[in-house]
Amino acid sequence: MLEGFGITLKLLLVSGSLGFILALLLLLMRLSGKFYLDWVAQIYIYVFRGTPILVQIFIIYYGLPQFEAVRESVFWGILREPTGCAILALTLNTGAYVSEILRGGVLGVDKGLLEAGSALGMSARHKFIYITTPLATRIALPAYSNDVISLLKSTALASTITIADMTGIARTIVADTYAPYEVFISLAIVYIIFTLCLQKLFGLFENYLGRHTRREQ
Repeated sequence: MLEGFGITLKLLLVSGSLGFILALLLLLMRLSGKFYLDWVAQIYIYVFRGTPILVQIFIIYYGLPQFEAVRESVFWGILREPTGCAILALTLNTGAYVSEILRGGVLGVDKGLLEAGSALGMSARHKFIYITTPLATRIALPAYSNDVISLLKSTALASTITIADMTGIARTIVADTYAPYEVFISLAIVYIIFTLCLQKLFGLFENYLGRHTRREQ
C-alpha cells in the first residue's frame, strides 16, 4: 500500500501548488474592480464549488478525449494520462476554494491599518506587501490548512481512473486477498497519520506568523 504513497504525495503537492497559483489569479480578478473579470471569476468559482470533484474528474478523463481538438492540441500529452487528468481536476477544484479563502483573508484586514499606511506615505504596492499580505495570510491560514487536508482526501478519488495511489493499491490488495476490513482500516490509519503531519506543519507555520502578536500580549 505504501507503494502508492509517492503518487498520493505527488498529486497533493502538484495540484496544491498549481491550485494556489490559480487561486491567486482568481483573487486578482475578483479584486480588480473590473466587472467582467469579477464576473468570469465568480462563474468559475460557482461551477467548480457547485459540482462534485468526482464528476469533474470523470468529465476531464472520459469527456475531453472525445473532442478531436483536444486530442490534436499540445495538451494531449498530459490529458491522455490518468495522472495528468487527476492533477488538472484537483487543481481546478482546489483553486476555486482557495481563491475564496484568500479573498476572505484580504477582506478581513483592518481598513484602519491600510489608512495608517497611507498616512505614512506608503504606496499601494508597499501596503499590499507589508500590511495586507502578512495579515491576510494569518487570517486565511487556518481555513487554507483545512482545504489542503480536504485536497489530500480528494486525491483518493484518483483511484477511480486507474491511478495506483494509496487507495488504488488498497483496492487491488482487497481484490487479491479478500480482506477489505484489514486493508481499508490500514489505509485509514495511513491517511490519519498523513493528516496529523499536515496539521503539525501548518500549526508550526501559524505559530511562526503569530509570534509578534504573542510578544505584544
